[in-house]
Amino acid sequence: MPFADLLSAERIVMLTDPGQRDAVLDAAARLLSAGLPANAQVLGDGLRAREALGSTGIGHGVAVPHCRSNATRDATAAFLHLAYPVDFCASDGEPVDLVIAMSVPEDLAQQHLQTLSELADRFAEPGFREALRGAGDVAALQALLLGTAPAPVRAGHAA
Repeated sequence: MPFADLLSAERIVMLTDPGQRDAVLDAAARLLSAGLPANAQVLGDGLRAREALGSTGIGHGVAVPHCRSNATRDATAAFLHLAYPVDFCASDGEPVDLVIAMSVPEDLAQQHLQTLSELADRFAEPGFREALRGAGDVAALQALLLGTAPAPVRAGHAA
């Protein structure tokens, strides 16, 4: 399933005061939980547990916190554009300002891995990252992430 199919407009946000990493993970969990406080707690715990295994910072200011949990019936994603970068202990040492959080039900392990691979490929594109960083508001982020805006041209590729 393409990553954009896991997102919805209401799960794409700009955090003006992200705080520290755990506060970002909690915000992501609330978005993933569909407004159910008990699910937000379970998902937050899952995201923090995964982060404790190793940083989900994939480099270039991007993190992909994720977990498998039956707190959601379907695979779900949220995007958070942070007003200022937060330390996610990424291997390249760069703090994170673009966060793509994901929760996948326990029985969809293969989909989880495929979606993580797609995310790594998509966010490896410098033009895409810069377009997201340059988005002036949530509507612009939604257009980029949900496929309603023209995708930036990859470096070295002509349109």
